[in-house]
Amino acid sequence: MMKFKSPPVNSLSLDFLTEFCISLEKLENDRACRGVIFTSAVPKIFSSGLDITEMCGKSMEHYAEFWRAVQEIWLRLYGSNMVTVAAVNGSSPAGGCLVALSCDYRIMVENPKFSIGLNEAQLGIVAPFWFKDTFVSVVGHRIAERSLQLGSLYPAPEALKFGLVDELVPEEKLQEKAMAVMAQWLALPDHARQLTKSMMRKAVLDRLVAHREEDIQNFINFISKESIQKSLRMYMEMLKKRKS
Repeated sequence: MMKFKSPPVNSLSLDFLTEFCISLEKLENDRACRGVIFTSAVPKIFSSGLDITEMCGKSMEHYAEFWRAVQEIWLRLYGSNMVTVAAVNGSSPAGGCLVALSCDYRIMVENPKFSIGLNEAQLGIVAPFWFKDTFVSVVGHRIAERSLQLGSLYPAPEALKFGLVDELVPEEKLQEKAMAVMAQWLALPDHARQLTKSMMRKAVLDRLVAHREEDIQNFINFISKESIQKSLRMYMEMLKKRKS
């Protein structure tokens, strides 16, 4: 079990992503480890997604390094040979939603106050093609198209209805349920399951691998626009006011 613990909201900073990647690689290389459950050690939040401070007022080199780390965690998680279960015990917008979407199975706490979705459009940001591809693979084209354009965040019951999560459980049952799901998936021969997973996901993974540098350049060009920087600064100001 891997618990995210980067208070206050488990945002995906460069440090967090690097640590996440190293931990995942260690588990991947440990033959005794066949599956991993991801959950949060921070109350009410699974992960708030990409750390806005990494995308605001930094150098082009920093943006490139940050985006490469975002790509890397997705490539490793989406392409993992292990069984991956997201035990979503809080809200999970944007990049947090991507982490959950990249897993084999998603269980969420049945609390309507917790929401999940790719809400980038609300911040004036466009979700990259591989976020979109992952989303389409889970919920289908129409729901993904509408949700991405509107930057929708879905409360847990709606997320279940649209297939964004596979199951809802009371908070106190989450860990037990995640272990039961893991046992069910691990009952199958690894080899057959891994080859099937690879067959299902390879085209989506290959697309980013083939266009990785281009995707980094697109991110830098987009994020460094003054209009985008301005909207990120405004969003950060709004968050500061909310805190105070």
